[in-house]
Amino acid sequence: MALREDFLWGGATAANQCEGAYDVDGRGLANVDLSPVGEDRQAIITGKMKMFDFDDEHFYPAKGSIDMYHRYKEDIALFAEMGFKVYRFSIAWTRIFPKGDESEPNEAGLKFYEDLIDECLKHGIEPLITITHFDFPMHLVHEYGGWKNRKIIDLYQNLVTAIFTRFKGKVKYYLTFNEINVILEAPFMGAGLYLGDEENPKKAMYQAIHHELVASALATKIAHEIDPDAKIGCMLASTPHYPFSSNPEDIFAAQRVNWDNYFFIDVQSRGYYPTYKLKELERANLMPEMEEGDLDILRENTVDFISFSYYTTRTVKSTGFDKNGNITYEVVENPYLDRTDWGWEIDPLAFRTTLNNLWDKYQKPLFVVENGLGVVDEADENGYVEDDYRINYLRDHIKQMKDAVELDGVNLLGYTTWGPIDLVSAGTGEMKKRYGFIYVDRDNYGNGTLKRTKKKSFDWYKKVIASNGEDLD
Repeated sequence: MALREDFLWGGATAANQCEGAYDVDGRGLANVDLSPVGEDRQAIITGKMKMFDFDDEHFYPAKGSIDMYHRYKEDIALFAEMGFKVYRFSIAWTRIFPKGDESEPNEAGLKFYEDLIDECLKHGIEPLITITHFDFPMHLVHEYGGWKNRKIIDLYQNLVTAIFTRFKGKVKYYLTFNEINVILEAPFMGAGLYLGDEENPKKAMYQAIHHELVASALATKIAHEIDPDAKIGCMLASTPHYPFSSNPEDIFAAQRVNWDNYFFIDVQSRGYYPTYKLKELERANLMPEMEEGDLDILRENTVDFISFSYYTTRTVKSTGFDKNGNITYEVVENPYLDRTDWGWEIDPLAFRTTLNNLWDKYQKPLFVVENGLGVVDEADENGYVEDDYRINYLRDHIKQMKDAVELDGVNLLGYTTWGPIDLVSAGTGEMKKRYGFIYVDRDNYGNGTLKRTKKKSFDWYKKVIASNGEDLD
């Protein structure tokens, strides 16, 4: 069984990492705008350091990014030249509702995304929209404290209603939240949570998680009511964890860490909190407040498909058990794997394992919406990059993806690389961590012409798409 004839090949970006134009056409300030490049970024996105407005000490790459807001036609034409069947992009909440709690949407924001969608359709490219890719209006941080406040569910319903109504008949595929499990690692980026004032930071995180899960289910319900042809997916940051050894404690630690990630998809795909998570939350006194009807909403509005990102794996070693009976662990190096410039272990076979695990666990169509290699590219004087290392990485991963479909029977809708054009890194804020088939002349601090130049991998991926994955040489 080869890949389906209508397999959706393409690429993926996020608004805050590529659009720029942070204050154009009525757009409001968002949490993602306030994440600077440099050593403070991690403390800010994890909610430990307060950054509620710009200062003069930092450079904020999302302000300008690669200016796709003004160059999207040029960029989509390049995607079309590669043969894209699908383009995954996200919507900046603050373009549609600048403060987040207005009663009426901002027409300029809706029109920008409608024009972008129309440009995709003109080139025969299916839009795949991520409704929230970490974007959260700063007004809602100030007024409500982020996703821990239940009021945000209503405001999110206003956002999705405006989107589904405006784009009905033009967009078939939506994702509610990008990498929803990232809340646990980066709560300010994932949920607008500043934890410095929280008495119980973990409690606030799980309350925010519950609200996002309910909001995701309600978005699914609203989408199906407005446009019965629309398909709604959830999105997991899949980083499989291996046990360091055959020591039962290492195996148990790896299982528990993997469960922490799967828990979100359990709720969105199966419609209920898994018992292991309920028990864990009860033991730690972290159970979120739920209103009557919440569990019905979750049960009755599960997603149509499951999407995920895949980049790397981690290995964990047990360090014992805590007083609540939870296993503790440390992350250690895997001696069998090579690493990227940023220390991410390169593990193509685990891509196949992940596809099989998700298909076996949920039995819903899958969609790979992020996979790629972030490296320092050395461009020549013309901006050309001979990136055989990127081709090799993607070839090895696509081979494993095809084996998961052809040999194992996984039901897979499509594959979008991250990101098809160089953009700002979500993790580090750097431009030098490049993923694209298209080189963008811009450095970490906003210098450069923004000129777009095709890399060697551009023509390689074009050939992969044209052959539906059969020609990987």
